[in-house]
Amino acid sequence: MESPVCTETFPIDGCVKSTSKKSKTSRSVESDIESLYKAVPQLAKTFRIIDKIGEGTFSSVYLGEARMRDGSRDMFALKHLIPISHPTRIAAELQCLTVVGGRENVMGVEYCFRKEDHVVIVMPYMEHQAIIDVIGLLSFEEVRLYIYHLLKALRHIHQFGVIHRDIKPNNFLYNRKAKTFALVDFGLAQGTADTQIKLLKVVRQKPSQPRAGSSTERRDKAPPKPSSSATAPHQSTAHPPFSSSSPPITTPATRKALIKKSRSIAGTAGASTSRTKPTKVSSLDLLGIRKAQRPVFSERNLNSCTSAASTTKQANKTESVRPGDLSNRRFPSARGGPASVRTQKPQRTAQQTFTCSCFQTDRVCNVCLARKQQVAPRAGTPGFRAPEVLTKCPNQGTAIDVWSAGVILLSLLSGRYPFFKASDDMIALAQIMTIRGSRETGRAAKAFGKAVLCSRELPRLDLRELCETLRGRRPLPDDEVPPVTDCKDTDIDGTGKTPAPLPKGQDPTPGEKPWSGLHDERGWDRVPDEAYDLLDRLLDLNPNSRITAALALQHPLFKGL
Repeated sequence: MESPVCTETFPIDGCVKSTSKKSKTSRSVESDIESLYKAVPQLAKTFRIIDKIGEGTFSSVYLGEARMRDGSRDMFALKHLIPISHPTRIAAELQCLTVVGGRENVMGVEYCFRKEDHVVIVMPYMEHQAIIDVIGLLSFEEVRLYIYHLLKALRHIHQFGVIHRDIKPNNFLYNRKAKTFALVDFGLAQGTADTQIKLLKVVRQKPSQPRAGSSTERRDKAPPKPSSSATAPHQSTAHPPFSSSSPPITTPATRKALIKKSRSIAGTAGASTSRTKPTKVSSLDLLGIRKAQRPVFSERNLNSCTSAASTTKQANKTESVRPGDLSNRRFPSARGGPASVRTQKPQRTAQQTFTCSCFQTDRVCNVCLARKQQVAPRAGTPGFRAPEVLTKCPNQGTAIDVWSAGVILLSLLSGRYPFFKASDDMIALAQIMTIRGSRETGRAAKAFGKAVLCSRELPRLDLRELCETLRGRRPLPDDEVPPVTDCKDTDIDGTGKTPAPLPKGQDPTPGEKPWSGLHDERGWDRVPDEAYDLLDRLLDLNPNSRITAALALQHPLFKGL
């Protein structure tokens, strides 16, 4: 592609096309565009930034226009990376776009601008529609084409050993009129063990450092160096000291030191009988222990011991503890003083129980507080995370992208988007159990080293019946509600309202449609069994047996494509 020529310097106040466009653009967007011009001045020599078209946690996307050498004007998407990313991560994303992008429905890169810690990636602009706006208008043939091209993009990046880790409709651009597709945003990408992207190997080998207060674990992020730029956030590269105004940032090494220190103080207080007051443990010292992230509730790693003795031993390897001595041990309590654990019953062993004594209670015991933190990737968007991600399985591969593609297909077949929407990982796992079955979920979790417990048994649902029920093509079962929580209803028939399903026990009259607004030409009354068979394979709970993107493209559903 030819390079844009610098014919004029676009003024900062000329970032809006016309008066009508300016009236539609909010002042905050204009302020963001002005800040971007100041942060990266060389952009004004080439691009005329028109509007802000996207915003995420770690980047913002702008629409820019450039005048080419032949006099034409082309549109580009300018992705401004918020300056909190590690330089290696930025370089790895650029390498993914350069090596993998530009073909097979994967977005490529045209240019890149950098000024200090501000980086702007320039990509071709593709006009697209949000899936929430077109999901109620798509025919089955369009859905089949959509999922085919998504799997085609996944097969391409997986051949290079790239795990996208954030597959969702917002990252797979779709132009319904032109029938074009593009996979974007490799900011969370990681490499497999044999990845061909060299910088992803560096990211993979880097020690993980969890950031405090992060909802999505971008463990490859690091605070930037202090900069004199007015737009750069003022952060310190060193961990802040323990104080009441700034919470401590704990690492595995500091966490072990805190546990050892608190226990030594508690042991000293218990051994000293001449003092009138027991020695109190500083609450600030214990804050790092109590604030540290624990493994998700009701699950464990089968590769590590979970009894009270073994978890204590893992937290403090310098001290040998026998299970029979736990009744005489002292653990730091939440109030800072020594808290003795006494029990009349013999201590249960790991063979007798999977969990500690606080399971299914409203408290957290000291054993759980001292439990060794399990580190596992947890990137992605809620609702699209695979079971192995929700249960913090340390070994995650390309199968997590395939699961996300299955969730997208489930939304397209049922006409509900988003299909899953949960506030935390355990609710998300419960929603998956509601669809795929609790017994099947537990069996699959055991295959990758986890134990998942459910309060009651949930049967596995038939995917065809589920999707047709949500589309209103069959009556609801007696006393049963579609198992989708907090799901935003979408327009199925194009009338702006979601039609009600048929009353219970009432079948549609032969020759008539269950919904008057649902047209037969969309093909939803002729969905083949192959579509639900592929959906079942994509949503395989076990990542080891889940179908790959390459094999999915050979599925009979795509015959003729």
